[in-house]
Amino acid sequence: MKSGYRGIMYYKYGEKEIEYLKRKDKKLGAVIDFVGPLQYEVDEDLTAAVVHQIIGQQISGAALATVWGRLKNKLEGEITAEQLNNRSAEELQSCGMSQRKAGYILDFAKKVTGGEIDLEILKTMPDQKVIETLCTIRGIGEWTAQMMLIFGLKRPDVVSYGDFGIRRGMRMLYRHRELDKEKFLRYAKRYSPYGTVASFYLWAVAGGAMPGLKDPGV
Repeated sequence: MKSGYRGIMYYKYGEKEIEYLKRKDKKLGAVIDFVGPLQYEVDEDLTAAVVHQIIGQQISGAALATVWGRLKNKLEGEITAEQLNNRSAEELQSCGMSQRKAGYILDFAKKVTGGEIDLEILKTMPDQKVIETLCTIRGIGEWTAQMMLIFGLKRPDVVSYGDFGIRRGMRMLYRHRELDKEKFLRYAKRYSPYGTVASFYLWAVAGGAMPGLKDPGV
């Protein structure tokens, strides 16, 4: 079966993570109780996951979904390095992505098929080593690598300082006009070892899930 036609997979978490976070942080716990369970799609196909995260850089979730859907249709549902190598930058751009991103994706696909990049080895690496390895790929920086940790490798303890939504969610939840990295990391340490689930709820806060919570930083 082609990878694009598999059932949708979601990040799995349950009572263990929820109860831990509620016990560690009452304000986050109130969000969890109010919002309820959240579903975030993940992709075990690491090639597709990398491409997905490159496309998602600095665009909205809705725009990402549109471009991703068009690319899957163009490639008949199967996002593989081999399929991408058979396409031109212009064809990828026609899906709605920038010329720069199309170039990054084609360069990445060429390195995968040429054996310069072995994505499977990422599964055995600790988080920081994964970030360092992915950041050697043209077009991938720390934020993209951290999103790969969540949505490709399903790592449990990722809270990205480089993510605007997560920072905004923290500002709103804890009523901070400014949030420096030191303060951010203190909260992230509080969530550990289930920072990824905390990130999901911070994204929800940033998206307006809690009525009455405003961003003091704007």
